[in-house]
Amino acid sequence: MAPRSPLINVMVRAAHKAARGLKRDFGEIEHLQVSKKGPADFVSTADLQADRILREELTKGRPEFGILSEEGSLREPDAEGRRWIVDPLDGTTNFLHGLPHFAISIGLEQRGAIVAAVVYDPIKDELFHAERGGGAFLNDRRLRVSARSRLEESLLATGMPFKGKEGSPLFLSELTEVIDKVAGVRRWGVASLDLAYVAAGRYDAYWERGLASWDIAAGILLVREAGGYISAIDGRDVILDGGSILASNSELHSDMVRLLKVKAPASKAD
Repeated sequence: MAPRSPLINVMVRAAHKAARGLKRDFGEIEHLQVSKKGPADFVSTADLQADRILREELTKGRPEFGILSEEGSLREPDAEGRRWIVDPLDGTTNFLHGLPHFAISIGLEQRGAIVAAVVYDPIKDELFHAERGGGAFLNDRRLRVSARSRLEESLLATGMPFKGKEGSPLFLSELTEVIDKVAGVRRWGVASLDLAYVAAGRYDAYWERGLASWDIAAGILLVREAGGYISAIDGRDVILDGGSILASNSELHSDMVRLLKVKAPASKAD
């Protein structure tokens, strides 16, 4: 078991502390105060509390680093270009519906590259972490992506547009192209865990569009450090601040890029 670095320890302590409130509130879903943030996109008191705890703990550990959080927390990167990219509750809709599948995601960006990552699933007590050049781990066990090379034997994950988001026709075209060529497709609505599961070899590939930096920052490093490939869906470099993502092992990546080269059906107005 490789020892965790002081930096990873800061991130893990913050995640564990924020998780206490999430676990407590998850057991009392019916009592949560919920306010609507947008179409099919909610923010709960638990979400905001976790965000506050993460900001406090990360700032205590590394006061000079900047912060970017899904919940609007913002502090500019330091002179070395370092900032935390945080999602205090990835999978809010699952959480609010009592589905025990959500995570805390923390990535550390330095000059545009992710150099450290933690994704913590409080319900399953699964802690994924990685540092650039140091490998990826699940509860201190080294991770490797799967070795499957045939699409028909592969299990994939994806995310679909929800109410208020564009892109449903394109997604349906992609899904139609993929679904009869693979062993199965899963959609759990937690991008950080989808990427962590690719790193762990549970999924062989994952694709999604319309993601923000806090959705993918930590997961990108986990996959890379587990020996996987990360790109945009069209095979180009992934853009941290938005766009699409495709994660897989090296055997399947080019096949996935070719498979997903589909176009959305023309609208009736066309």
